[in-house]
Amino acid sequence: METNNESSGDFILLGFSDRPRLEMALFVVNMVFYFLAVTGNSTIIFLSLVDLRLHTPMYFFLSNLSLLDLCYTTSSIPQLQVNLWGPRKTISFAGCVIQLFAFLSVGGIECILLSVMAYDRFVAVCKPLHYLTIMHPQLCLKLAAFAWLSGIANSILMSPLTMSLGRCGHRRINHFVCEMPAIIRISCVDTSRVEGLAFFLAIPIVLVPLTMILVSYGYIAAAVLRIKSAVGRRKAFNTCSSHMVVVSLFYSTIIYMYMQPGNVASQDQGKFLTLFYCLVTPTLNPFIYSLRNKDMKAALLKVLGKDRTLLDTGGH
Repeated sequence: METNNESSGDFILLGFSDRPRLEMALFVVNMVFYFLAVTGNSTIIFLSLVDLRLHTPMYFFLSNLSLLDLCYTTSSIPQLQVNLWGPRKTISFAGCVIQLFAFLSVGGIECILLSVMAYDRFVAVCKPLHYLTIMHPQLCLKLAAFAWLSGIANSILMSPLTMSLGRCGHRRINHFVCEMPAIIRISCVDTSRVEGLAFFLAIPIVLVPLTMILVSYGYIAAAVLRIKSAVGRRKAFNTCSSHMVVVSLFYSTIIYMYMQPGNVASQDQGKFLTLFYCLVTPTLNPFIYSLRNKDMKAALLKVLGKDRTLLDTGGH
C-alpha cells in the first residue's frame, strides 16, 4: 500500500519560495534567457539542415548539442516559470518522472557527445588531410547514436530506482526541479545502493568522456605547438576554442554541483548552479559557436537574404 501511495499524488517543489522578491526577478530573467535559448538553438539546427556548407561532421554534432539544450531547457524552465508566477509550487508524479528522466538522459548524452566533438576536433587539427575520410557520415551517425543510446539507457536504469525509494510521505523537494540528488534527499530508507550505482555509472558516462576530452586536447595542444606560423596556430586555436569554452562551462558546473555537501547553504548554491546549467549554458552555447564562426554567420545572412554574393550580384 505504501508503494502505491508513493507512486501517485503531487510533489511540492520549494524552489525559491523562501525569497518572494527573488522569484519575481527570476521569472523575468528566466523568460528572457529561455527565449534566447530556444531561438539560438533552433536557429543552429535550422541552419545546419538548410545550408549545404554546414553539412559537415562538426555542424552535425553541434546540431545534436543544440537539440539536447532544447530538451534540457524545455523539460525544466516552463514548470519553473509556472511555480515562480503563482502560489502553487506543485508538480505531478508523472511530471516529476519526466523531468528526472530528461535530466539524467540529457546529462549523460551531453557528456559523451562533448567527447565525440573533441575527437572530431582532434582529427581536424592533427589529421587534416584524412579528416573527411575518417569522419565519414556513417561514423558520425554511429557516434551520435551511441551518445544518445548510452544516456537514455543510463536514465532508464536510474530513474525507476530513484523514484522507487521509500519517502514515508515526504513530498517537499528542496529544489525547483525533480533532480536525482534532491529526490534522494527526501527518502527515508537506505539509499547507499542507488548512490553507489550512480557513482559506478558515472565512470563510463562522465569520467571516461572527460578523460577522452583531456587526451584529445593534449594531442591538439602538442600539434598546435609544432605549427611554426602564427597564422596556422591561430587558425588551429579558433577551430577548437568554442568547443573548449563549452566543455569548460559544462564540466565545471557539473563537478562543482555534485561535489557539494548536503547542508542548506550548499543546497541553495545547487539551485543556482542547476539554473545556470539548464538555462544560462544552453543560452550561451549558440552564441559561443556562432559569434566565432564565419560559416554559421554566412548561413544566417543567406537565410536573411543578406548574403554578400547576392548583394554583389544585385549591385551589378
